Order: sequence, then structure tokens, then C-alpha cells
Amino acid sequence: MKSINHFDLIAPYYDRFIKPADVTRFIAIINLPTTGYLLDAGGGTGRKSLPLKEMTSGIVIADSSLGMLSQAQAKGSSLNICSETEQLPFKAESYERIIMVDTLHHVANFRHTLQELWRILKPGGRLVIEEPDIRTLPVRVLAMLEKLALMRSHFISPQIISEELSNRGAKVVIQIDHAIAWIIADKLVP
Repeated sequence: MKSINHFDLIAPYYDRFIKPADVTRFIAIINLPTTGYLLDAGGGTGRKSLPLKEMTSGIVIADSSLGMLSQAQAKGSSLNICSETEQLPFKAESYERIIMVDTLHHVANFRHTLQELWRILKPGGRLVIEEPDIRTLPVRVLAMLEKLALMRSHFISPQIISEELSNRGAKVVIQIDHAIAWIIADKLVP
């Protein structure tokens, strides 16, 4: 039996309650502009990626929630894929930039997701994962609330994410601001 996708239920209200932060720092972290495509893995309504549309060749949003993708489409997103991040329908080395914002802790298997994101990232490309930092008290409280809401959340520390990507050959940098961590992984050109 398939579990409830909580994001289908909250999709119509998501952008009202989860406001995007200032994108200036995010643009620098992603290293935009780029001539290639940007994949927003687990991108939901596109709240983080759609404002970056003019800085890329195009934005593709992949998410497992049709409700969230319909909200992205209503905001003008035309390239939406309904897919779990553990098995994305893209050929190897397809994307110059990949972002995953506030999503990794929601996937069923974070190692498979990282493997898949790394597979589709082009050499010379950049993967940026933005996650709540589980080492902080507010995020520990959030994790408990998500468990109570029967979400499949499994928060992972920035160091473990970094280690997983480093094991795949990534050059990784971690930036932290309050309770948010950015894990920045560059795929070196062979």
C-alpha cells in the first residue's frame, strides 16, 4: 500500500507558509549564470528555482507530488517531471546545475538519491543541497513534529552528506547559516 504523500495535501498552501529567502546568496552558491539546464530535484512548487529561470538555459522540476508540480505549472514552469529522486528518468551527465532544497530528509533512501544526482550531473557541474541542520535545536524540534505528522523524514547531518558525495569523487564545501546548511559538491572534469 502506497503511503500518503503529505505534499499533495499541502500543495495549494505551501507557498503561502514557506516563503523563499533572499536568492542573492543562493545564486552565488549555485554559481549562476550557467549556459546549461538546472534541475530542481524534489523542487515542489519551484519556489527556489523558478526565480532563477533567466540565469540558465532552462529549469526542470522533478518531484514525486503531482499537487506540488501543478502549483509549479500554475506559476509558469513548463518542464515538470513526476519522479522519486532515487530513480530519475534522465540520461547520465544531463545537467550543469542541480539543486535540492529542503528535500533530502524526505526521500526514502538518501544514498540512492545522492548516487542518482551525481550520475546525472555533468563533469564541471555543481550540485547544491540545502538542508536544515539537524545538529540545531529548532531542527530537532522540526524533525520530531514531522515524525508526529507521519512524514517519512530522516534528517542527515551536513557532514554525512558531504562524506557520501566525497566518496563519489566530489569536491565538497559546507556552508552553514543558523539552522540551514548548504552542501556544495563540484564534479571535477576528468
